[in-house]
Formats: sequence, structure tokens, C-alpha cells
Amino acid sequence: MHVVLLGTAAGGGFPQWNCWCPTCRSGRSQPHRAIPRTQSSAAVSADGERWFLLNASPDVRAQLACLPGLRPDGVRHVPVEGIVITDAELDHTLGIVLLREARSLQLYLTGPVQSILQEDSRLLPVTQAFAEVTVIPLTLGKRTALRYRDGKTCRIWIEPLEVPAGPPRFASTSAKGHTVGLIVGDEATGGRFAFVPGCGELSPSLLERLEQTDLLLFDGTFWSNDELIELGISDRTALEMDHLPVSGPDGSLARLSAIDTRRVYTHINNSNPMLLEDSPERSAVEQAGILVGADGMSFTL
Repeated sequence: MHVVLLGTAAGGGFPQWNCWCPTCRSGRSQPHRAIPRTQSSAAVSADGERWFLLNASPDVRAQLACLPGLRPDGVRHVPVEGIVITDAELDHTLGIVLLREARSLQLYLTGPVQSILQEDSRLLPVTQAFAEVTVIPLTLGKRTALRYRDGKTCRIWIEPLEVPAGPPRFASTSAKGHTVGLIVGDEATGGRFAFVPGCGELSPSLLERLEQTDLLLFDGTFWSNDELIELGISDRTALEMDHLPVSGPDGSLARLSAIDTRRVYTHINNSNPMLLEDSPERSAVEQAGILVGADGMSFTL
């Protein structure tokens, strides 16, 4: 099973277009200290040629150009077999509309996510005006086999897990399952990984499930709880924005250091100092044996 991190930044990318916080400023003036990153997304494939996206970011066009695989001989080629959506946030779903030229799309999502895309952001009906969209419902705690566009079953399966988080601010409902993490497994190799780009708390039961994987791609949005408040960007803490901060005695770094699996931070906000490769924050993460994800990073399970 092939896994590629297509984008590893939170909404807005890095450096963010309108931000001159210390991290973004360093990223622009000293690019050797911090490589640019596009908005969070990943891709998984059983054969290295046909890919399923995990979320579809606004940067999807550039991200697809980075996918490995054979160059097709035909005039048109769609390497995306389907899109698995973890939530209805704009930075995870705007790419659906941008893929409308595929003429046919498969979306794997929970009922609450589908409802928000249908009734609130309206991204689903907009896309359906240009392409045939097949919705495959996901049920919390239940495995679903991915299928190729031709109807054949892929050996990769997904299982959505409920994670602590609030719904998008534009959502009219807050039904259970509006935000999920994913366990993704390969029937042939037995390999599995977790994709959790947004998570407000690591309960013992959730941590136990994540430890059972070979690879964990986890929410690294903010370094500290008061990160945006101290920068004068927001009056909300990381926890109030449903992101468990990396640092602190109860932060994700301390919690993830206790589990024995390969761990990678993704969905990293532009303000997070661990983006700077020579920062003490980056050093602390690496000393714990955890990777700071970068666009194009790939794994084979």
C-alpha cells in the first residue's frame, strides 16, 4: 500500500498569503529554514497508479501533478479513483469542485458530512451540475472497501472513527460523525495507517486504536494552546478551535511519545514554529522520534 502526503499545511497553506507572523516571515525571507507547504491532503494506492484521495484541498490541481505513476497515452486521464472526506471544512472539500472535469467522481463520506456539503456549503450540488457524483456512505466503526471507478473492488479498506471536534462554523447541524479520523488498511499486506488531520483530544481509547497502526498521520495544527492569541491573530485557543496543541504536558507530543508506531505530524498551521527546521520546537519533535510532515513525503506499508 502506497501512501503520499500531498499537502501538510492547515487552511491557507504555508506561508499563508496574508500572514507575516514570525514563521511565515522566515519562510519567505529565509526559505532554507522552512519549505513551503500546500493545504492538507493525502493519497493512497494499492498499485502506485490508481489513487484515492483523503480529502480534496483547494491545492488539489498542483498536488495531483506530484502523484507517482505511469504517464498515460490517452488525451485525458483521471488518476483519482475516489475521494474519502473526513469533514466538510472548506480546506478539505473545495478540491471536489475543482475535480469536476473528471466527469465522474466517487465520494466516501458519513451522512452528516454529506448533509453539510449538500445543504450548507452547497459544494455537492455545485459539483453535480458538472459531473456525475456517486456517494458511498461511511458508517462509524465499520469497514468499507474502496472501489475503482470501473466498479472493481480495491484491496484497500477504510474505517471512520469519531474524533473530538466541532462541526464547520457554517454547518447548520452537529450530528455525530461530522468529523472523523480514518483507519486505512490493506487486505493483502495487513498494513494499516491512521489519518487524523483534525482532533481536539486524545482519549485513551482513541490512542489505543491509533497505536494499532503501522503509521499515524496526526493533527499538528498548533504548537501551543495560546499560539494565535499571543500573535494577536485570534482570541480563541487551539482547544477552542478543536485542535489538540503539540506542546504541553497534555499535548499530542507527550501523548504520542508513549505509543510505538511511526508518527508524522500533518495539517500544520502557518504559525507553528516547528515548521522551521532549525527551531527548538522542531528539535523537540524529532527527539521524540516523530516526523514533521512535508509535501511529497511517501510511505509503503
